[in-house]
Amino acid sequence: MSSLEVRASVSLAAIFALRMFGLFLIMPVFSVFAQTLSMDNDTFLVGLAIGIYGLTQSLFYIPYGWASDRLGRKPVIIFGLIVFAVGGFVAALSNDLYWIIAGRAIQGAGAISSAVIACVSDLTSEANRMKAMAMIGGSIGISFTAAIVLAPTLFHVLGMSGLFWIITILAVLAIFLVLWAVPELPTLPIHLKVAPAPFYEVLCHLELLRLNFGVFVLHATQTALFVAIPRMLVAAGLPVSLHWKVYFPVMLLSFIAMIPLIIAVEKRGKTKTVLVSSIALIGLSQFALAELPSTVMVMMTVLFFYFLGFNVLEASQPSLVSKLAPRSLKGAAIGVYNTTQALGLFSGGIIGGFLMNHLDHTWIFLFFGAVALLWLIIAAPMRVSLTPHS
Repeated sequence: MSSLEVRASVSLAAIFALRMFGLFLIMPVFSVFAQTLSMDNDTFLVGLAIGIYGLTQSLFYIPYGWASDRLGRKPVIIFGLIVFAVGGFVAALSNDLYWIIAGRAIQGAGAISSAVIACVSDLTSEANRMKAMAMIGGSIGISFTAAIVLAPTLFHVLGMSGLFWIITILAVLAIFLVLWAVPELPTLPIHLKVAPAPFYEVLCHLELLRLNFGVFVLHATQTALFVAIPRMLVAAGLPVSLHWKVYFPVMLLSFIAMIPLIIAVEKRGKTKTVLVSSIALIGLSQFALAELPSTVMVMMTVLFFYFLGFNVLEASQPSLVSKLAPRSLKGAAIGVYNTTQALGLFSGGIIGGFLMNHLDHTWIFLFFGAVALLWLIIAAPMRVSLTPHS
């Protein structure tokens, strides 16, 4: 990678990490805090407060991506971070559950992911784009792990209001990164500029539809996984305060193991093989969690393979979207992709919670194992060697 590509990848991954750390930070502790706000302990409102950002993100990803194609990546990213910071500010000043829900909804409305990923594709060559996407995927994994580990201590010291102030401060720091660290985007020569393509090309593109379905399933399995796994770990004798001892090594080792697979994609042309194999890992891990003994070591082993597949797909699929999308609609295409991602997060929680309430965790994994098998069938004919549209 060139020095400009390294600078772009590191700075944009850092922006992603700061924002995602802020979104993840309340998850391990909010349900405990919410009991002090609601006398009737309305778990629906608690779940809404945690997950509503995913719903509002899904509404704004496409507009942000479309706007970044026309107004520029940096202005849109900065605007989204300001919105995100306002949401943290609203939640930090509130001791009312409804206002915290409103603050989380505003946070979700700062849906900059599509603009950031489009910016990555603008500043990196196709040969190095997947490395940049892997950095972003890794930053998300690190953010998640750090939030799981640090949230209980920070909550004990600073309270929930303090956590929201941290989230707000991190958003402001991300704005400074956009202004000072992210390189200026190149301007295309006149003869390379293209007229805007019609938006329906993004919605009707077969290969993009495969990728959109894939990211929906991928993140639905992720959310459903965390409906069941914490309770399974407790049942296996591991208290919640020690769950980070499972998540941290699993995330770290799966990220390290992902690196040679990404190299195989870039250097050896094994994109389809790695993609399909990773989908198979997602499906097999679901069936394994359903059928194998629920001991801590078994769950750690299966989660390693799940997150190995997850991390590879999280890095490779956005790269493919950026390659296959029409050049003038790259941000919009990534916006559609991120919308289906957010809807997957929202749907996985709902489906996982329903199955857990009415059946048990085994049915969560059997259901999503079957859905992953369907994804594998849909993805298998994919033509990953397609050249991008002009």
